[in-house]
Amino acid sequence: MAKEATKKPAAAKTGGIHKPVTPSADLGAIVGAGAMPRSEIVSKLWEYIKKNNLQDSKDKRQINADAKLEKIFGKKQVSMFEMNKHVSAHVK
Repeated sequence: MAKEATKKPAAAKTGGIHKPVTPSADLGAIVGAGAMPRSEIVSKLWEYIKKNNLQDSKDKRQINADAKLEKIFGKKQVSMFEMNKHVSAHVK
């Protein structure tokens, strides 16, 4: 006799990177003003970076900031690895 699967439905993810946060006005100008998970903010940032061709042509790990991103990063160029550190300062 086959044993019935008693799986619980997947719970909505609400912690960590999935916890909704509110972006600052400067970050909201790029990703939107409403509360959203950090994962969505990072995805929208990458969309913006790729759409505006802001990855360094010689080293794709480097992001060349335009005027909007410079408000977030505080400098003209950051590595993709330090981007999240700068984003953290712009979410509540």
